[in-house]
Amino acid sequence: MPDTTGNDSLNELREVIRTCPVIDNHAHNLLRPHGLKTGNLLTITTEASGDALEDTPTSLAHLRAVRQLRQLYDLPAGADWTAILEKRARLLETDADSLTRKCLEGTQTILVDDGLSSGDTIEPYSWHHKFTLSPCKRIVRIETLASDILSALHQQDKLPVGVAPADEEACSLGWVTFITAFEQAIAAAVENPEVVGFKSVICYRTGLDIEVRRDIDISEDGLRSFRRHFLPECVARNFRVETKGMNDALVISTCKLIAAGYRQRDIAKPLQFHTGLGDNDINLLDSNPGCLQPLIAAFPTVPIVLLHSSYPYTREAGYLATVYKNCYLDIGEVFPMVSRDGQEKILRQSLELTPWSKLLWSTDGHFFPETYWLANVQGREAMEKVLCEYVEREDLTVGQAVKAVKGMLFENSNNLYSLGLKMDNNKHALPERRKEEVQSQVEDKSPSPRRTTTVLPYTKAEHTAMQVSSRYKPAYDRKYTPFIQANPNAKFIFIQWLDYLGLLRSRCMPINEFQRFLETDSQLKVTTGNLGTLQNDYPSPVCNPVGAICVEPDLSLDSLRPMQSLGRVKDASTIIARYTDEEGKALDLCPRSSLDQLVNVFAEEFELDFLIGFEIEITFCKRNNARTPDEDPFSPIGTNHAWGTISDEQYFTSYTLMLEITTALQDIGVGIQQMHSESGAGQYEFVLPPLPPIRAVDTLVQARQCIQQIAAHCNLRATCHPMPFPGIGTAAHAHISFNRGGVPHPDFEKLEMHFMASVLEHMRALCVFTMPQAVSYSRVAGDSWTGGTWIAWGTQNREVPLRKSGYLRWEVRCLDGCANMYLALAAVFAAGLVGVRGGVEMRWRDCLSNPTKLSAQEKEEHGITTTLPRSLDEAIEAAEQDSELEQAMSPGMLKHFLAMKKAEQEMLNEMPEKERRVWLMERY
Repeated sequence: MPDTTGNDSLNELREVIRTCPVIDNHAHNLLRPHGLKTGNLLTITTEASGDALEDTPTSLAHLRAVRQLRQLYDLPAGADWTAILEKRARLLETDADSLTRKCLEGTQTILVDDGLSSGDTIEPYSWHHKFTLSPCKRIVRIETLASDILSALHQQDKLPVGVAPADEEACSLGWVTFITAFEQAIAAAVENPEVVGFKSVICYRTGLDIEVRRDIDISEDGLRSFRRHFLPECVARNFRVETKGMNDALVISTCKLIAAGYRQRDIAKPLQFHTGLGDNDINLLDSNPGCLQPLIAAFPTVPIVLLHSSYPYTREAGYLATVYKNCYLDIGEVFPMVSRDGQEKILRQSLELTPWSKLLWSTDGHFFPETYWLANVQGREAMEKVLCEYVEREDLTVGQAVKAVKGMLFENSNNLYSLGLKMDNNKHALPERRKEEVQSQVEDKSPSPRRTTTVLPYTKAEHTAMQVSSRYKPAYDRKYTPFIQANPNAKFIFIQWLDYLGLLRSRCMPINEFQRFLETDSQLKVTTGNLGTLQNDYPSPVCNPVGAICVEPDLSLDSLRPMQSLGRVKDASTIIARYTDEEGKALDLCPRSSLDQLVNVFAEEFELDFLIGFEIEITFCKRNNARTPDEDPFSPIGTNHAWGTISDEQYFTSYTLMLEITTALQDIGVGIQQMHSESGAGQYEFVLPPLPPIRAVDTLVQARQCIQQIAAHCNLRATCHPMPFPGIGTAAHAHISFNRGGVPHPDFEKLEMHFMASVLEHMRALCVFTMPQAVSYSRVAGDSWTGGTWIAWGTQNREVPLRKSGYLRWEVRCLDGCANMYLALAAVFAAGLVGVRGGVEMRWRDCLSNPTKLSAQEKEEHGITTTLPRSLDEAIEAAEQDSELEQAMSPGMLKHFLAMKKAEQEMLNEMPEKERRVWLMERY
């Protein structure tokens, strides 16, 4: 078959294989200086020990290692084993660290199982940091942990050693004491950021045939083996756990705690199992990873790593890693324990069935630094041979092979263990001499300059060929692909969401990582505590640091849009997200999802859909260089200003900016129906088009962000503060229309009145959501066109909080820009649903006058008997007493919000008034 790949492409692949940094996902501590000098180096290529070790020099693995060690120690080709040992001894005597550094060159990090040996013979895991590009992390060996706990309990006289097995009470107490201490230690390790995983050597003790049964059965078997088999000989056996009931219980407990951590703490720490290849105290038949199938299936959220290539059961392990999402195959230890041909066959067997994204690299390096070096050198050689052949046979393209190499050596472990490391392609993995050899082999012999190609996870031209997960697939082709095609220069994307107090939070991803996020059905997890933190990240009483929630970008609507590009940030985009659990189900406490669910209820029960149109009122402020506490850090950008005017001052100081903002909004897909000056100095209004509720709020959030970013670019602050300066009130009116198929429908004439009657009935409680700051109540006053102070409605009446502005169309006026609009509308719609379902009659008459001008009798005739809350405290009290609204909203939402609001106000009340005003202006 002709070579269609080209030597240049294969040389590029070879260079990546030889130079890619490695994440060593399983290895052990190195010996301290005395052990390095006195240990038997013959053990580095074999699991044999004792008399069996005498035959090691005739193995292919040993002979190959001898040849390569000559290179490591700079010895001539004819140097024998004695010469190698002598040169090594000199190197260790003069500069042992240099030898270790040379052996670990190109290692990004090591995940160290520090339970293989203990005491003063080995270096601690943190000692290895100085030889790796990133700090090393721990893997906790659960059987060693159990032995340490049992030994400590014995020293504390809490272990019933010497007690007759018939003394069930004492034995039961000892078992409960032990298993409780063990589970507490595992739970602590789950939360410890230095621990990235766990390991079990149950394979050596009682085999991989772990019985997954009822909790009571597991506990009884554990107690039985603890009482009958462990206790009688535990001191003589140095507290080594070798009974099946106990060992099974340790593994099951660990799996349960890892699963709990995954559900509650945003932590999914893998559990590694020794499988296959081992020394002579292993039962080879019981080391078959196929025995683990029931356990893997029983704990689908616990990542299981099958170590040591499971040799000679590589194919069985590959099958498990293929058919179970939570199972992974480590391709370590066989380098350098197996011959060259054997290594290549093992790698091929691993790839026969198993996706390369499920394969992890390790050296199983231990005691001697040479074990790391030989494993990395031989592993790369096997990868080069196998993958280049696949490319030549056209089973893989060069790009696919490069991606596979980076995945196996680095990215797969980086993702699985949540290491958060970045591959540095400038940190070469090979010693200088071997780098020169590589360079000479890949040097371009043609006259034209050699080109360097950066291999990305995808190219923009390949978008449509990507396989996208079910979570995002429905909207992917309809929304995402056209967006990328229309915005080919997109480099970053901000996933954004409003927190409970209306602060816009975000995570930024490079666009290729966002693509990978969609492709792999990934989840963006944040701590559950984010549901209860204040604007300064201080915890409120409902802040729960335990557990995790997912922030899921919503591709189904139109919130994926470019950001404005007038400032320093270029080629960035934004998308709005919602809170979900790990199964993708919307959280009850998600304001966006709560609003969406209420909208769906109206559609399903009444064939009713809504359109929402927002008015964005903004006060544009200059930033003053305030040098004394008396000076104001902000002032309006103009003073010659009134509603709907365009004075000379406005023309030169503000309208150029307003038109620039309007153009920028249109450029990012936000239509502006109108823009005009408002009554306050520096105050302008942007009128958004009517949209379905979720899209309307999404658009509002992104439009406000765009406006504020452009203002910041001009060294201005655009604030939605309800009262930024005396006499300047800023609202955020929302227009609600009742429709069927997007148009007003006469069937809803009675329904709208039931809806709005209930809104008025609950309005005092609703104000805590719609006017959520203490200063919000300073904005609302009589005779000022701010919505008035009396609970009422009226046709085209701007002195009431609920204005009927047209046929089946209403304006909510008791609303300002500090509100979380998803939450505010959800509360309004929940109140409306109570009215529609219950047929609440409208007891208020259409008020066509200013309520403050009506006499007491006239007010009573119109049903106007109650005022809006005069303060936030009154609104909070009204909400606390409104059990009907609480039941209509998502479970727990009202109480959760009130707890946060009280904590926020306690924080703000500690500030001086001026500082509080500036603090809120900076955030809203």
